[in-house]
Amino acid sequence: MNGLLYHREKHTSALTIIDRDHISLLLQECHDCRYIVHMSEDRTKERVESTAWWPKWEQELSEYINNCERCQKENVKHGKKYWLVQHIQEPKHPWETINMDCVTGGKENFNAYLIIVYRFSKSMKCLQGHMEDTAVDIALLFWNIIISTCGVPKIIISDRDPKFTSEFWTNLYEILGTKIAFSTDYHPQTDGLAERIIQTMEDILGRFCAYGMEYKDHEGYTHDWVTLLPAVQLAYNTIPHYTTGTTPALVKKGWNPLLPVDHLKKNLLTIYSTAKDFHEMWKMTCETAAICIAEAKEYNKQRWDKSHMEPNFKEGDQVLLPFTIIKFIIINAVEVKLAVEFSRKHPVFPVSLVKPYFHTEEDEFPSRKKNPTPPEIVEVEDSAGPVKKIIKARKIRLNGKDQRQYLVIFKNQTADKDKWLEEDSIPDGNLHLRRFRASRRT
Repeated sequence: MNGLLYHREKHTSALTIIDRDHISLLLQECHDCRYIVHMSEDRTKERVESTAWWPKWEQELSEYINNCERCQKENVKHGKKYWLVQHIQEPKHPWETINMDCVTGGKENFNAYLIIVYRFSKSMKCLQGHMEDTAVDIALLFWNIIISTCGVPKIIISDRDPKFTSEFWTNLYEILGTKIAFSTDYHPQTDGLAERIIQTMEDILGRFCAYGMEYKDHEGYTHDWVTLLPAVQLAYNTIPHYTTGTTPALVKKGWNPLLPVDHLKKNLLTIYSTAKDFHEMWKMTCETAAICIAEAKEYNKQRWDKSHMEPNFKEGDQVLLPFTIIKFIIINAVEVKLAVEFSRKHPVFPVSLVKPYFHTEEDEFPSRKKNPTPPEIVEVEDSAGPVKKIIKARKIRLNGKDQRQYLVIFKNQTADKDKWLEEDSIPDGNLHLRRFRASRRT
C-alpha cells in the first residue's frame, strides 16, 4: 500500500520495517521517551504492536527492555528474593550445639544479659552481665555457669565478630588449663533461634518491669529486672516447645522441675519404678525430639523456598551499579570491585541486595543512548593493620548529613597513620567502640 509493506494479523495491521536504525528508533520512542516514562514490557508491546512489525520483534522488544539501564536501577524486584536457606546441622543429643547472643540496654548495676540456647532441647539459660564485658569476662561467665555443668559444646552459633570469638576461645583454653585444640566449630551466622527467645523474654519482662519513677510493688512491678531473670528462665523451660512438643526441661534432664502449683497434687504417682525405666523414657523423649526437629526443619525449608531462590549470577558477572563480582564469600554473600566513590565502603554485600546487570551491544540498537562510562574500579586498600584503640570522636557534615567519625590508632604504626573512620569502617569496631565509650564514662 503506497509502496509500503504492511503485516496483517487478526484485526490489526502494522508497517513492516527491517532497517536496524528504524527498529532502534521505534523502540526508543515507544519506551525511553519522557512522554512514555519507561512503561512495562506489556504496555510497550501494545504500542509497538499497533505501529510496526519485523521478524522476532517480541523477542527483541523483551531484550531491549531487560537491558534498559534506567529500568534496571529504578524498578523494584518482585517475586522470589535471592537467598538460600543455610542449613545448620542439628544436634543429635543435648549439650552438643548452642546459640549465644547478648542483649544490652538495661540500667543499674547490670545493663546486659547473655542468652544461651541449647538447640536440641530448646532450653535456655540467661546470664546477667555488662555492656563493657570483654571476651575474657564472657569466657569466665561461660566457664562458671555453662561448662561446669554441661561441658564444652561442639558448635556455637553467634553473630559476634570473629576476632571476639577467637579471643573468647583463647581465654577459655587458659581457664580450662588445656593445650588441646578443640574441634569446636563457630558459625558466624544465626537462624533466629536466640532472637526469638530474646523477643519472648522482653515481652515477659515488660509485664513485670516498672518504667516510671516509683516502685509499684502493690501491683507486682519492680525496677530490678535482674531478679526476674531466674523466673523467666524457669517459666520458659517448663512450657512445651512448639517444635518438640514437650518441655525443654524434660528433653534436657528427663524430668520437669516442680513448681509451687505441683505441691497441690498429693500422692503423685511415680511411673518410673526403676532407673532403667527412666533411662528408656528419656531415650524415647530424645528420639522423638530429634524427629520433630527434623520435620520442623524440612517444613521451614519448604516455606522459605516459596519466597526465595538461588542467585542466578556467578563470579565475573556484573551487578548493579554496575560492579563486577569478585567471589562468593559464603553462599549468600558476594564481594564486588568498588568504584572510587565507594572505596571506603565494605565490598561484601548479601545477595538479597544484589541485582544482575544487563547491557546492550553498541551495534544492536544504534539509536539507544550510550551508557555512561563505568565508574573507575579500584581495589579496596587493606586497613593499616589491627586496631590498637579509639581515642577521639567527632561529628562532621558530609553530603548534607551528619556523620560521626572516630580517630583510630593502629598497632605498630606511627602517628601519621592514624585515621578518622566511620563506625562501619573500623575493623572489629564493636569491641573497640565498647571500650572507647566505657573509657569516656569513667
